[in-house]
Amino acid sequence: MWEYTDKVKEHFLNPRNVGELEGANAVGEVGSLACGDALKLFLKVGDDGRIEDATFQTFGCASAIASSSALTELVKGKTLDEALKLTNRDIAEYLGGLPKEKMHCSVMGQEALEAAIKNYRGEAVDAHEHHEGEIVCKCFGVTDETILKVIRENGLKTVEEVTFHTKAGGGCGDCIPRLQELLAEARGEKGVCSVSKVAPLPEGLTNMQRMLRVQDVMDNEIRPMLQKDGGDIQLVDIDRTRVVVALRGRCTNCPSSLLTVKEVVEKTLREKVDPEITVEERS
Repeated sequence: MWEYTDKVKEHFLNPRNVGELEGANAVGEVGSLACGDALKLFLKVGDDGRIEDATFQTFGCASAIASSSALTELVKGKTLDEALKLTNRDIAEYLGGLPKEKMHCSVMGQEALEAAIKNYRGEAVDAHEHHEGEIVCKCFGVTDETILKVIRENGLKTVEEVTFHTKAGGGCGDCIPRLQELLAEARGEKGVCSVSKVAPLPEGLTNMQRMLRVQDVMDNEIRPMLQKDGGDIQLVDIDRTRVVVALRGRCTNCPSSLLTVKEVVEKTLREKVDPEITVEERS
């Protein structure tokens, strides 16, 4: 189970500056619902170039909400150039730290801020694909420029760390050899561009890959199945192969709830994601 700091919990349960901002003259939008996380940042920049106010709308987990809330607090009163110096590490540190699997939420905040400032300055920005460079991870639309930037700013050493920070490699895994190349490039190593010289893919799924696949199967297969009969299910937590869920709707307090959890949810996740998965119910 992920350990959240008190400040993360506070910004998740009582997020600051939520909603559209009246009079906003800078908007930055990153992510997409298809990828599981999306953030829209609104800024009101004064004539002196300082950020007078900031609000956000987000779709995502507790860390995404807390990171977005923290970002709006951090940027207020800063000039645009000062705001551009903020990194995802600043957001994470403001919150007292984030679980390593959730660092991509702080990166999303930094990207939204950069997009909003570009928008204010009249630079062309696409709502969901504003980064330059070549797409490396097709599953989540992450470019080589983004990956290299995050590797260098955060001192990343492994593919798993790259996945935690950017989601790249968390889908089909086809881009993992390229991620190895980018890690080597960031270290200044030469002569490692050939895929044949890259370390072989690890057996099994990484934690991020498993987490994303569980979420996908839950949303697109299990939930629709239960909703047909008036029930529903909520994903509460994932800790490696341990999945915690809560039944909702007609499934709540149903005499056959244990059967639903084991024979429907657990069986489906074992078939579609990982045969070692176990599912527990939490009320």
